[in-house]
Amino acid sequence: MKSNVPEKYSVKKTDKETLLKWYYLLFLGRTLDERAPNYLKQAIGWSYHAPAAGHDGIQLAIGQKFRKKKDHLFPYYRDLQTVVSAGMTAEEIIYNGISKDTDVAGGGRHMSNHFAKPAWNIHNVSSATGNHTLHAAGLGRALKTYNVKDAVVISSQGESSVSEGYVYEAINGASREMLPVVFVFQDNGYGISVPKEDQTANRKSARNFEGFKNLRIIYCNGKDVFDSMNAMEEAVNWTMKEQSPVIVHANCVRIGSHSNSDRHELYRDENELSYVKEYDPLAKYRRLLLRYERVTEEELKEIEEKVAAEVKDAHKKGIKAPDPKPGSIHDFVLPEPYQSKKYPDGTHSHEGKPIKLIEALNGTLKAEFRNNPDTYIWGQDIAHKEKGGVFNVTKGMQQEFGKKRVFNAPIAEDYIMGTANGMSRFDKKIRIVVEGAEFADYFWPAMEQYVETTHEYWRTKGQFSPNITIRLASGGYIGGGLYHSQTTEGALATFPGVRVVYPSFADDAAGLLRTSIRSEGMTLFLEPKALYNSPKAATVVPDDFEVPFGKARLRREGKHMTMITYGNTTHMCLQAAEKMSKEDGLEVEVIDIRSLLPLDKETIIQSLKKTSRALVVHEDKVFGGFGGELAAIIAEEAFTLLDAPVKRVGAEFTPIGFNPILEKAILPNTDKIIKAARELAAF
Repeated sequence: MKSNVPEKYSVKKTDKETLLKWYYLLFLGRTLDERAPNYLKQAIGWSYHAPAAGHDGIQLAIGQKFRKKKDHLFPYYRDLQTVVSAGMTAEEIIYNGISKDTDVAGGGRHMSNHFAKPAWNIHNVSSATGNHTLHAAGLGRALKTYNVKDAVVISSQGESSVSEGYVYEAINGASREMLPVVFVFQDNGYGISVPKEDQTANRKSARNFEGFKNLRIIYCNGKDVFDSMNAMEEAVNWTMKEQSPVIVHANCVRIGSHSNSDRHELYRDENELSYVKEYDPLAKYRRLLLRYERVTEEELKEIEEKVAAEVKDAHKKGIKAPDPKPGSIHDFVLPEPYQSKKYPDGTHSHEGKPIKLIEALNGTLKAEFRNNPDTYIWGQDIAHKEKGGVFNVTKGMQQEFGKKRVFNAPIAEDYIMGTANGMSRFDKKIRIVVEGAEFADYFWPAMEQYVETTHEYWRTKGQFSPNITIRLASGGYIGGGLYHSQTTEGALATFPGVRVVYPSFADDAAGLLRTSIRSEGMTLFLEPKALYNSPKAATVVPDDFEVPFGKARLRREGKHMTMITYGNTTHMCLQAAEKMSKEDGLEVEVIDIRSLLPLDKETIIQSLKKTSRALVVHEDKVFGGFGGELAAIIAEEAFTLLDAPVKRVGAEFTPIGFNPILEKAILPNTDKIIKAARELAAF
């Protein structure tokens, strides 16, 4: 809807000082925008550049309504004018464009034209277009949770990215939770070369959301400075007052190509290219100022000369600025984890009464929620009356800690992960635990946000760490079949920027969960659901037990062979080792790595110095499973210690069947481990 509120801004009503300031910002943004391709032509940088020309009105308005260090802004890759309007300097824009170490977004670690200044709450967003809407919703949740009513979150994107499913998840969630987020759609009619009619049946993509409750939609002319300013003014004020989301749909034009690698003359004719140039927002604004005699030609020329000098000076500084150092690539992959002083090696005295693995998880979650009042958990089906998740791991938590800290999420795994990323941006003290999906096999819709979140810390050069623990009920042996019995660590452990742990016993589950929650950075916490209530996984668990990352546990000593394992198969390896000791006279050493990333290579290699034979066992498929990485490490770093090739045991290279006969044929078991171990011993 168009605004019914009296216009605050117009060429006649706005004071001259403000009009001149806006012209300065618009001309500065356009000058930088037009200069960017020259850097690529000279092989200096800026190899990705998405021109902002044609979006000037709405982008000026976004930047003017954003208040640094108070509001939160998520610009997209075309938002050069937005961040200039928000206060970023010509130097900062050029440092980003030519990927200098001094780039405040992340020191040249991210693609050019991805502008950010985390110190001001201008957030570093990725190239997965529109995915930051989820982060904006998460930050909106943080503002609401901490009762911050005088700030908003602004998320900006092109209209074509609204086709992404996670954008719908974000806006649906913001509407349901009534979050103070302004979603700006900058509609220039194209997604690269794909016209709008191939994206949506509605001429304006915001109309797709008109049935959403608690959501206001404002349409404006994004080419017009004053209409855009009035729309953003109303949107921000309404969002703060009503504590609910707004969509601002701004009609723009794209004067140039989508980017410097796009030849738009292949799909746009001369008539269209002439048409969009006629609607140049900067030229229109300049004409208005002169037509209504609000400023003089001399005053505008003075600003233009000032901008030219400013950009020239910024260019000189940019060329001289240091480049990133090759040796820095391993910096900021992950923050330093929480270090245990009482349990440095992750072992304890075993005195007391054993408890089940599920009790250890539940008790540790409650203890950590008591320890840090800024700890939160959400997921599907985790907090309804007496039920605490499909397996009751979170039973009783909402009753003790309330609905603000423990609550259900929609069946939208990307939303679960993306809002965790966003909410954790609000304050470093926040710790978030998400049940990423009801079963690990259902986590795949969240992979986009999982990947996104793994490189946040590195991409921002350590300026933002997503402090998130992702809990997933994993593995088989429950007769669940597809989507209920598979394990996913083989795929999920391939990404730098995440820790991956997979306990086998109650004490390790408690200790690793505590360390995960207390640490900065993201941890994937895989829970072998078949062991939740199994007596064989029950152990004594000290109330304050902690297990460090990257420290394996020796489960059984031996001298003839080393079994390297984790999760469900740890118990099978122990059973196999006992049987082989009795029947074959072979003493097998069993190492439970429990931490996949980081990995305790030292313990594995020290064991092989004794045994000279390695059998890698896990529940995942042999082909493509994590055991392939273990085998490769052993072959590369401990080859001279071996008296036989590394052997692997795991699932068959098929999906998991539902019928118990099929599941048994596919998954590893004690008998299969013994058979492989005997073959290895006989080599």
